[in-house]
Amino acid sequence: MIHTTKYDPYIVAVRPGVDRLTAINSKAFKEEIVALIESGASHLVIDFHGVSFLDSSGLGAMTGVLKRIGHRGDLVVCGLNSDVSQMFKICRMDRVFKSYLDIDSAVRAMRESL
Repeated sequence: MIHTTKYDPYIVAVRPGVDRLTAINSKAFKEEIVALIESGASHLVIDFHGVSFLDSSGLGAMTGVLKRIGHRGDLVVCGLNSDVSQMFKICRMDRVFKSYLDIDSAVRAMRESL
């Protein structure tokens, strides 16, 4: 389901690979990202470009991934369209996840923080 691009030994960009991240697919999304973390990825950029809708299950998967990373890494998001961005704001997840306009700015910021 997910598509990954490795930028550094520890920075990996992840595209969900679905148009809608909902209860139907959020568990599989989380499991695939947890497998990435367990294989050594500690700094993740979730690229929502192409995701038109996100529900509370999708946000729950994101917070589960953030908890799995813990203090040994970081998780940021980018490419949020207006609907997905609004969902982050309504649920106050915009205070939890740093958000960037695009993948390049997210990766650049993450490199600077390493």
